[in-house]
Amino acid sequence: MALRWKKSSKSVESGSCVEVASHLGAVRDSKNPETVLDVDAVRLRAFVDALKSR
Repeated sequence: MALRWKKSSKSVESGSCVEVASHLGAVRDSKNPETVLDVDAVRLRAFVDALKSR
C-alpha cells in the first residue's frame, strides 16, 4: 500500500516541507523523500495538535 503524504499549505509556500502520513505515524523531508521516520502515531497526533493550538 502506498503512503498518502500530506504537507502544510504554509510549508509549501516556503519550500521547506515536512510531510506526514499521520494515520501510519510516518514523517519525511520532502527534499529527501526516500528517508522515512517511523513514529508512534498517537504521539505524532498529539504533537500536531499542540502545534495547531499555538
